[in-house]
Amino acid sequence: MSIWSRVGILAATLLGLAIAVWTIGDVGLAEIAQTAQRMGPGGFVAICAWSLVTSWLLGGAWQAAAPGEPQPPLLLFAWARLVRDAVSNLLPFSELGGIYIGVRTLIRAAVPAPRVYASFVVDLTTEMASQLVYTLFSLLAMAPLLMGASAAGLRPAIIGGTAVMVGCIFLFMRMQKVVLALAARIAARFLPEATVLSEVEAELSRIYAQRGRVLTAFLFNLAAWTTSGMSAWFVLKFMGSDIALWKVLSLEGIIFALRSMAFVIPGAIGVQEAAYLLVAPLFGLAPEAALALSLAKRARDLVIGVLALLGWQIRESRDILARP
Repeated sequence: MSIWSRVGILAATLLGLAIAVWTIGDVGLAEIAQTAQRMGPGGFVAICAWSLVTSWLLGGAWQAAAPGEPQPPLLLFAWARLVRDAVSNLLPFSELGGIYIGVRTLIRAAVPAPRVYASFVVDLTTEMASQLVYTLFSLLAMAPLLMGASAAGLRPAIIGGTAVMVGCIFLFMRMQKVVLALAARIAARFLPEATVLSEVEAELSRIYAQRGRVLTAFLFNLAAWTTSGMSAWFVLKFMGSDIALWKVLSLEGIIFALRSMAFVIPGAIGVQEAAYLLVAPLFGLAPEAALALSLAKRARDLVIGVLALLGWQIRESRDILARP
């Protein structure tokens, strides 16, 4: 990573932190903490356990996108995805750092490199396609709210931001050769046995020829988006907020879309908090409850992410010590 890339990520992170601090301060930290405390330790453990279901589904999507003989175990792909998300959310590397670590985890587990890179492209494509479906559902569900007078100021931002996300998704789907070239450059830089682009392209064509596997990856990713949205509903229930499940799923779809647009900021810090503060009132959710939900999700990601990073570092240390 160049010095300018690091400076850019640092600047984006500091800006996000400033937005988060301002947002929390505007609502009131005491009110947010009081709302969050209603969840209790048991509720927090429950949402942490539920998030592992989402990781399992994401691992299933990646495994489905990597057909081969012998088929690596689902647990390996779930672990690679868990580490990938932990690096993206907690370390100052943005999404690219998480992608590299997730790919590296599979390659070091003896999964063929061409299959790993090609399956990553397929998995990411189906994940973005499933996010598009989920976001469109969210917009459809909240259409009556968007047409109301209370949403007049937010309507352009929500619709415009979603349109940009949809455009980026379609652009990505049309530029998979560019993504493959980027994967090959990463391989050439970090792997001694640099993967040849033609091998990855051939593997990608083989995977796309198995449409059932691609559809399975899409459905696993769509299920993961849904279960992730349901976790927010559980959090609000533990906090005593009586809000319909469809409203929470719709709210989370918009939050996911806005987070995706801030991929250069590690963990979308600040963006998530500001989005909750602006969008949640449309669904009848109080600002302190919305930010308490955001902080509860941050705390869950922190606990699971730290454990995942510790496990990753232990395994990396063992590999280094085992070298002759």
